[in-house]
Order: sequence, then C-alpha cells, then structure tokens
Amino acid sequence: MAASDRVALGPLVGSIDQGTSSSRFLVFNAKTAELLSHHQVEIQQKFPKEGWVEQDPKEILKSVYECVERTCEKLQQLNIDITNIKAIGVSNQRETTVVWDKITGEPLYNAIVWLDLRTQSTVERLLKRIPGNNKSFFKFRTGLPLSTYFSAVKLRWLLDNVEEIRQAVDNGRAMFGTIDSWLIWCLTGGKNGGVHCTDVTNASRTMLFNIHSLDWDPELCQFFDIPMEILPKVRSSSEIYGLMKSGALTGVPISGCLGDQSAALVGQMCFQDGQAKNTYGTGCFLLCNTGQKSVFSEHGLLTTIAYKLGRDKPVCYALEGSVAIAGAVVRWLRDNLGIVKTSQEIEKLAAEVGTSYGCYFVPAFSGLYAPYWEPSARGIICGLTQFTNKNHIAFAALEAVCFQTREILDAMNKDCGIPLSQLQVDGGMTNNKVLMQLQSDILCIPVVKPSMPETTALGAAMAAGAAEGVGIWSLNPGDLTAVTCERFEPQINPEESEYRYARWKKAVMKSMGWETSEAPSNGDTSIFCSLPLGFFIMSSMVMLIGAKYVSGNDK
Repeated sequence: MAASDRVALGPLVGSIDQGTSSSRFLVFNAKTAELLSHHQVEIQQKFPKEGWVEQDPKEILKSVYECVERTCEKLQQLNIDITNIKAIGVSNQRETTVVWDKITGEPLYNAIVWLDLRTQSTVERLLKRIPGNNKSFFKFRTGLPLSTYFSAVKLRWLLDNVEEIRQAVDNGRAMFGTIDSWLIWCLTGGKNGGVHCTDVTNASRTMLFNIHSLDWDPELCQFFDIPMEILPKVRSSSEIYGLMKSGALTGVPISGCLGDQSAALVGQMCFQDGQAKNTYGTGCFLLCNTGQKSVFSEHGLLTTIAYKLGRDKPVCYALEGSVAIAGAVVRWLRDNLGIVKTSQEIEKLAAEVGTSYGCYFVPAFSGLYAPYWEPSARGIICGLTQFTNKNHIAFAALEAVCFQTREILDAMNKDCGIPLSQLQVDGGMTNNKVLMQLQSDILCIPVVKPSMPETTALGAAMAAGAAEGVGIWSLNPGDLTAVTCERFEPQINPEESEYRYARWKKAVMKSMGWETSEAPSNGDTSIFCSLPLGFFIMSSMVMLIGAKYVSGNDK
C-alpha cells in the first residue's frame, strides 16, 4: 500500500471484543466501517465443580494485550500506520464478576462467569426475604428477575465464601467490576491510577442498578448487603474514560464501552423502536430496541439498557430474551463427547442427514433462561432410536439453538404487539449456513445476516469513535454505511415447522425439575445417604449376626 493510500484510509478505531470463549481486537475504518485487521485468542473456561464456571482474570487481560499487539503487527505488515488509531472501544461478556485488590492490582478470586450456577442456594436464601418469594420483586427497578445469572448474587457468594475478599473489603482495598471494568482499570494504569468505571449497559446487568435513575440503588445494595464503595463509577457508553498506558497503542483514548449484546444492537444499526437483532455466541441473545421507554415483559423477557451514546444523550432501552447455551452446545459436542474435532464439522454432519430423525436436544446445561427462568432444568436428548447416530444429534443441537430463539421471539412478539417481519442476526455461529436456513424455517420469517458479521466489535468501535473529544465516527442515520446482507428465506411449510416446535416444547417440559438444592453436596448418591446413622449401624449389626449364624450352619 502506497503512502498516499495510507493517508486516504483516514482515522481508524480499535475494538476490544472480550467474549466468553475468546478475546479479540479488531480495527475499523471510521469512515467506511470496513474491518481492516484483527486477532483472536481463545480463553480457557474452568469447571472446578459441577455447575461452576470460572475464568482467570489475568489470562483474560493477557489475551487482550496479545490481541492488541498482534493486530498492530498485522496492520504494519499491511503498511497501515497504527498512529491512525484514534480511539478504542470495549465490548465484553456481561454479568461475569471480578473482585480485585486495588493496591496490588491482583484478582482476589477467579472471575465467576455469567453461566455459573453455584449461586442457586444464595438465590433461594435471598428469595426467602422477599414477600411471597417473588422472583420479579425488583423487576420494575432493575428490569431483571432474581436469578443466578446476574452479578449481584455472584458478588454476594464471593463475599460469603472467600475470606481474602472479605478482608480486602474490610481494609478498603477491594474493587468489584464486570469484565469491562477490570479491563479498563488495568489498561488505564491499574494500581497506578487506573480508572474504575463501567457503562450503563453493563451496570444494568448487575441487579444493583436502577435503570430509571441510572445510578446504583442504595436499597438494592442494602438488600444484597454489598458495600457501595467497591462499585465502579457509572458512565455513558460513549465518552473518554482514560488513556491506554502501555503497549503499541499507549496514549490512545478508551472512549466506548458496551456490554456485548448492546454493542451488537448498535453495530446492527438498530436505532429505531421495534428494530431487533439476535446474536449467536456462547449463548443466544435477542434484543429489541424500545427507544426511550422501558417496556416490562409479561412473558419472561428482561428489560435492559440498550445504550446511552454520550453523557448528554438520552438513554435507550431494550427488551431482551437470553438463552444460556447456543454455541456452547457445539463446543460441548466437540470437547466433551468428541463427536467432532472442530466446531465447523457440525455443519457438515448436520447437512449430511438434513433431519434430526425425531431426536430433540434441550441443552439446559445451566438451567433454562428466557422465557422460563427455570434453574432446575438440565440438558436432555430424547426421541432416540437404534437408528439415531451422531449426525442426527448434530442436527438436533443446531435445531435446539433455533427452537430456543423461536421461544424468545414468540415472547417478544406478544410483548411488543407487532410481530417481527424478519430477524437480523450476527455472531460467530451465523457462518453456519445450515443453522441460518434452519432458523428461517423454524421462525417462518426471513433471516438477514450482514456480510461482515463482527457487529459486536463494530458497535463498540462506533461508540468509541463518536465520543465527545474523538468525533471521528458519525452516528447520524444518513452517514451510516449501508450494510450488504445475505438473506435466508423459509423453505418448509408452516405446518411442519409448528409440528417440530410442538415436539421441542414437549422435550423442554421433560428437562425441568431435574435438579434440587436438597441433593447431597458431595455428589454421593448412595442409598445410605438417606438412612439415619443409627438405623444404618443397627442394620449392619443384624446382617453381621445373620452372616455368622448362616456360616455356622454351613460347617
């Protein structure tokens, strides 16, 4: 690329996209929204006990630094001047909870990932303090039901169970944050003056935040018994938070921050009321923009903050349907069952059969999220026959992602009153053409996929580039680049779609009620667990005497 071409590129914006399964850094042209280069590093998930999901915050941070450095190297190889990168945005996995020591800069425990279920007993204990054990008691303040999903109960568990965190709180050294807060604090200097902040979209997923006053709620903090001094300062999604303090991009402002699903909504240009997108990542998240009005669901959806693109800009809300397991089911087939060696092989296996042959897969590994909010559910595969093989299970796994989306789309259509005429989609799984066609067939509406599926990273870049003091990315509708898309139209008749969906619902009912909090904590399912100790000792003595008697008669 000639020097004159380098100048023609104009200003660039970097985007950190820190997801559940990987970290990425992507660089976009601020004028054309073209993706110029990126680098990705997979993140390890730890499962120390059944239902527990953790990550190492230091590994997450290291992976982000590596992605930034490697992307800058790639840009230099393309003869693109990295000094043209004028701003950096951050999008992140939401709800995942980190507590660290502000003096040493060290995490005080692994990050508890949004999927984690260890807090079920914490939720049950808290529910007993709510009139009528009502999970939706705080819904009109937070938009959320009381669930293992959100950060407040994870933080409560850490305060109850990790002595080091309790001491750090007592000593005034503890800081709490979701992944965006941890990254921004570290990248802007960490223990040497790092900025401790979050944005409204991430704050709205903690259950400690009032989505109307746009601030931490003292009564909610009191209910969860969480000290407010450990919470980050809440800022808008588009403003300069601080400057990068090390690496190739030292001195570049971090000026955009959005939870990943809000970032995808912005990246899909869903700025009008009623526009919606579905992101297919580790989980599946359908968001519908409801504008400056917070709409409360009657059908199991969440009310969340969509974005606030500037300190003086209005806040916009969204209705959200959250599915815990989408891409994670493919990873499970790969890592746990060994059905495939790579995630891409699932598409090939499913395409070879073109049907699940009556097999249905409900991947409720972390209970069921929207619209059920049923933590007792567990994954099941049913409808198996001797004819069923791994191809059918692969197809059923993809179908499960589509059925779960259908459930939340149905709920959203009921709440909004105006059915979606098409579904805008993004995320890694949208590269799977079998999945996209299946999704259109099961919804009976077209599915529209942008040719550049990195809309989460794009949304964070747009927020960063548009920030006051940066001003290199226009968010005026007339200035936004038109997106080229691929469309998938329904190819089966609605009757067949309804039949398959009804069978899926039957399978979902069978997945519920598997897990109870009364189960033995050590996983010992021996019959003797349920017998009183005295009875066990007496019966053992009777058996011993009986055995001696029998052996005596045998002589």
